[in-house]
Amino acid sequence: MSRQIAMRLSDDLVEFVDQSVASGRARSRAALVARALERERRRVTAERDAQILAEAAPDAELAALAEYAARLPSDLA
Repeated sequence: MSRQIAMRLSDDLVEFVDQSVASGRARSRAALVARALERERRRVTAERDAQILAEAAPDAELAALAEYAARLPSDLA
């Protein structure tokens, strides 16, 4: 199931979206926005999981890995 929503975006973001569609990097405006939101959802989930591991992991190596992952820039996708 999908639902239609209305959004307001800055002119530069709309230009980027339209260029992505025109160049073939995205099938449509909706496809590009959906892909970006899916990436953001995965990033938030990974950040949450890394935080849980950092707080709860008794294994020193795993805890260090989780702490490292939690400090990664949040703009990674």
